[in-house]
Amino acid sequence: MPPDDEPIDQDLRKSPVRPEGDTGRRCVSPIDIVYLWVDGNDPAWRAKRQAAAPRHSRLAAYGNVEGRYRDNGELRYSLRALERFFPGHGHVYLVTDGQTPDWLRPSDRLTVVDHRDLIPAAALPTFDSGHIESYIHRIPGLSERYFYCNDDVFFGAPVAVDDWFWDGGVYVGWSNDAAVTDEALRPDATALENASRLSKQWLQAHANDLPGYQHTFRTFAHGPRPLRKSLLQALEQQAPELFAQVRSTTFRRWDTPAIVSDFVLRWALAHGVARLRAYSHRYVSTGDADSPQMLAQLVAALDALDFFCINDTTDDAHPHDPRLLQARKALQQMFPLASGFERLVAA
Repeated sequence: MPPDDEPIDQDLRKSPVRPEGDTGRRCVSPIDIVYLWVDGNDPAWRAKRQAAAPRHSRLAAYGNVEGRYRDNGELRYSLRALERFFPGHGHVYLVTDGQTPDWLRPSDRLTVVDHRDLIPAAALPTFDSGHIESYIHRIPGLSERYFYCNDDVFFGAPVAVDDWFWDGGVYVGWSNDAAVTDEALRPDATALENASRLSKQWLQAHANDLPGYQHTFRTFAHGPRPLRKSLLQALEQQAPELFAQVRSTTFRRWDTPAIVSDFVLRWALAHGVARLRAYSHRYVSTGDADSPQMLAQLVAALDALDFFCINDTTDDAHPHDPRLLQARKALQQMFPLASGFERLVAA
């Protein structure tokens, strides 16, 4: 195994800071891809969600809305983007709640992973992506370096692996969202805003390991997450209370940390296992009034964006809502060619 592909868990357990710098070596081992996917239109799944509907006051803002679970064809197009812009990717893992897209073609390059194969039965069902993603580093056979993706994020230009991984860790980028205010947790705040505050609490409580730590009050970009399996394994040992909190949820809560979307990335930055990088990226919220213009600009910018996100925020939409159709039309314009993961049927 090449030196730059060695797991980093032993270094992390011995010392919170990895001393090696970037030697310029290129990453050459396969990089797997992990997606979360759900078909929120499935009647059986909807019945299960309804039966588990939250009856507490700690539900996060937008924690149980239709747009969070609706399938508007995003995964199909994300796989097309993956094949177009990162043809040398490794194995693809699709993590689902007993579901499989009807258009998905069996492939020795893709494995469907059921929640029951990752998450203890006592914790199921769960409808919180933060809960589910806290387990993905446990997927059997997962490569040391991998990308974690929600199905609404897309590569937008050819992937240069060295823009995402270096021999000591990964690169991360900030979102273009407004700065997070430095205040206590707020029930009306978004999950990512509160995740920043929760990460700050934990990191400052462990200040002896982080002399001079300064918190950055920003959220991370909505895009593919380059991660290292051994980093997650090490943090599961170092911050068991955070993992326990996020793994206690059925639906997303406003007072629960976001392990993969925030904490791991901040911890890695603080310990020199991650470095900041300026990526070219865009975020489109389909529920916004200007979404048609934003989608048109997105189509025009393809091949010049490292990645983009089309977030379904049309929580009141019916299946033929024009906003959903506009998003699918834009994706079809950008990625008209079927990937090798699709059955030979019309998009």
